[in-house]
Amino acid sequence: MKRNALRAALLLVAAATPLFASASSHREAPFITGAPKVDGTDFYMFRSYEAGHEGYVTLIANYLPLQDSYGGPNYFALDEKALYEIHIDNNGDAREDITFQFRFDDKYKNLAVPAGNKKVAVPLINIGQVDTDAANLNMSQSYTVGVVRGHRRGSAPELVGDAMTGEEIFQKPADNIGNKSIPDYASYANNFIYSANIPGCSQPGRVFAGQRKEGFVVNLGEVFDLVNTNPAGPRDGERNIISRKNITTLALEVPISCLTRGKEPVIGGWMTASLRQGRLINPKPSKPSRTTVEGGAWTQVSRLGSPLVNELVIGLPDKDRFNGSEPRDDGQFATYVTNPTLPVLLNVLFGNAAIPPQTPRNDLVAAFLTGVPGLNQPANVRGAEMLRLNTSIAPTPVAAQNDLGVLGGDNAGFPNGRRPFDDVVDIELRVAQGVLCSKALKCGKQTADPNNGTPYTDGSRAAGPTVATSMVTGAINAADTYLDTFPYLATPVPGSPNSDGT
Repeated sequence: MKRNALRAALLLVAAATPLFASASSHREAPFITGAPKVDGTDFYMFRSYEAGHEGYVTLIANYLPLQDSYGGPNYFALDEKALYEIHIDNNGDAREDITFQFRFDDKYKNLAVPAGNKKVAVPLINIGQVDTDAANLNMSQSYTVGVVRGHRRGSAPELVGDAMTGEEIFQKPADNIGNKSIPDYASYANNFIYSANIPGCSQPGRVFAGQRKEGFVVNLGEVFDLVNTNPAGPRDGERNIISRKNITTLALEVPISCLTRGKEPVIGGWMTASLRQGRLINPKPSKPSRTTVEGGAWTQVSRLGSPLVNELVIGLPDKDRFNGSEPRDDGQFATYVTNPTLPVLLNVLFGNAAIPPQTPRNDLVAAFLTGVPGLNQPANVRGAEMLRLNTSIAPTPVAAQNDLGVLGGDNAGFPNGRRPFDDVVDIELRVAQGVLCSKALKCGKQTADPNNGTPYTDGSRAAGPTVATSMVTGAINAADTYLDTFPYLATPVPGSPNSDGT
């Protein structure tokens, strides 16, 4: 009787709840601010530049933004009742052809200590130094990775297996609690990088899921405060305000041959997160995993392809709608690309120092929807917002990478895919202001950049693609670098000592 009543209640909630059409990318849409565990923040897709791995593509999907490293005692587990996905379109038709699905599972040990004559459950996530055996961890997460070919809901996923053991369940490392709990976090986390047999691939890839240092670099507060900085000033004059934040990373390295189709070298990619349509709160849960009961169809609540699209392109009324939509339906948002508002706002704030290009913006259609002709536009492309990568372009060696990507003469960088070092804020500011306007990509009737190549910037940038190649100038934080090995994003900031968020 109780089971039937619960089922009826779930159906009622599912019927009454809208399709949670929601968001991604650092709290940029109304709904997702209340669901940070499924808030997708950044998506990277690039030819692997680790030595010996040039024949692979690395896919990185980041979730759960703005993590303060000292945020215990529960830290930053992902949602075991959510579905995290990375989608690949390999024929240009704006539909997923391959989907990688991550599902998480919580394990609680209910560790207790003798307090007087009783064993009493502890309130902390660990009761001693943390190692790979997780003996002192009160809560840990494991995960599976499934592969679906064709429509993402068209068939059951085939599970990725550990190439060494054959196991289909992978372990996620604990977050970086602090140096006393985990003295050498880099070495500890490396034990959770797995060689993986991916169904349908002739060669193994690699997989990792865990906390990393936030790789996005931005002068966040001043940008949103009516651009309270000089947009034509020095690129290293402002702090990266999220330099000491962490993120949760899902990373896959996949053979190029496993992602492409036929002779088409260009792939498109995007990330999503989905929740069940209905959710009931249990007022008296017997364990944490039973705090809520979920039901109904999977409903997408987060979407991200190219960076900053929903933050700076899509209008406020449609932000939730965009993140609940699929790329093949992006025609409904075309006006935001062909007639963008950001250049108009910059012109209001800075006058003739930021002249808005004429509309319609064919240059932005290429940058965001179709790929740039001759660079990363697939044959027979259908316009849709996603990150596009030409896998036939060789990766640039670390020491030669330019953080302005294609605009800096480095065709292995954004918008041809996206690497961690690419300064996507500066690149997109320049593109928004017309740097791509040309005879081939007209802005209205304009065939040239109306701002004459003004190097717009938010004022902050990374120190370099690695510690060895870093260059610290101005207000650059020397810690804002990356790894030259998988999973590329740096070791997360520890909760102690001295992690005050500054």
